[in-house]
Amino acid sequence: MYKRYWDEERETMPREKREKLILEKIKKQLHYVYQEIPFYRDLYDRAGVKPDDVVTLEDFTAKIPVVKKSMLRESQEQHHPFGNYLGANLSPIVRIHGSSGTTGKPTFYAISQKDWEHVAEVHAMCFWAAGIRPSDRVHLATHFSLFIGSWGSLIGVEKLGATAFPIGSGETDRQLNLLWHLGNTVLISTPSYCLHMLETARHQGRDTANSPLRMGIFIGEPGAGIPATKRAIGEGWGISVADCATTSEMTPWTTNCECEERTGMHVFNDAVYTEVVSKDNPNEPVPEMTSGGLVYTHLERESQPMIRFWSGDESRMTNEPCACGRTYPRLPDGVYGRLDDMLIIRGANVYPSAVQKELLEVPGTGVEFRIVLEKKGHLDHATVQVEYNPVYYNNIPAHELPQQLDALQKAAAVKLKNATGVRFDVEVLQPETLERAISKAKRVFDHR
Repeated sequence: MYKRYWDEERETMPREKREKLILEKIKKQLHYVYQEIPFYRDLYDRAGVKPDDVVTLEDFTAKIPVVKKSMLRESQEQHHPFGNYLGANLSPIVRIHGSSGTTGKPTFYAISQKDWEHVAEVHAMCFWAAGIRPSDRVHLATHFSLFIGSWGSLIGVEKLGATAFPIGSGETDRQLNLLWHLGNTVLISTPSYCLHMLETARHQGRDTANSPLRMGIFIGEPGAGIPATKRAIGEGWGISVADCATTSEMTPWTTNCECEERTGMHVFNDAVYTEVVSKDNPNEPVPEMTSGGLVYTHLERESQPMIRFWSGDESRMTNEPCACGRTYPRLPDGVYGRLDDMLIIRGANVYPSAVQKELLEVPGTGVEFRIVLEKKGHLDHATVQVEYNPVYYNNIPAHELPQQLDALQKAAAVKLKNATGVRFDVEVLQPETLERAISKAKRVFDHR
């Protein structure tokens, strides 16, 4: 009934032809930002590099310094309110969004009309690849405030021609009543909030595996790419699950998004050029299928363009063909960690995403957990609190449950020790003990 691709010529272009196009766009952006944007001119002068030094994509990686979020915050502090990387001679800024920030003071994103139209087009293309069609009714259970991801989702759905229901997050009982009442067919939310909706729907006595939903697109945090989390969402709701995201700074952020084959996230790298580089040296590429840090570059944004933005996300990339026919590279495991979220516990490097992955592989654990770090004397003390899955223990007699949960606690502790090298105390909690997030889940509580 519908075409397979949003833009077939673009999405199935031979790799060599696309890379030539990408290089042309990179050269154009480098000249633009060097001539018009003081932030980049200063950055490149300090690094001793000029736009004409980039002749190949390899030059781009090796010679152009990265931009980090701390640099953007500093720029906005010194050049209120948008920093000295806004861009010159632009059409008027039509939208202002921002990140909430850990300090409470947002980093502002200013977007021109031309860029907002570009965002809509790219989001529509990526959502189409994921499987949304004009016949769908899309339940947008994301936070509509500063968070640009919600608004980008909305305009992508509208551009695609589907029906948008931008209800936002929170008031979960009401959300579910309206989802069933309207017969919404696609859910867009964070993985955490989707799982909270699932629990709440079950408490309402709903047959969640036969809901009106047929698919979900999950944004805002890692999780939907973790097999156990994807399985919990997919089986719980009876839906197809698509992982999708880059970062707010890189809007259009959908440029890492799964297609209907669900073989990992395609990298729509002719809109946002994506590199996987060494975790220790962002000017050093890593071989295909080697884990590294993700670096992103806007190829068409004129307002606040990000050129080699260090995202802090960890992944690996492949150019292996996908059955969908798109010739974009893929992140076969999605985005599975944040390099700047790394915890150092008694000298060992531990990622919260790794703890989540290991816990979910222990039969009987629920999806909600938290890591609590404290000092006991001079030593780090690490505790993982995890809820048990009541469905798994549904047929266990009540008098046997404590023994079963004790076995669960021991199995989780052994699993974490073997995987991370760190001894965690594991506390198995009753279901619904931990606070549920209506946006991004907070997993780490570091009291050291």
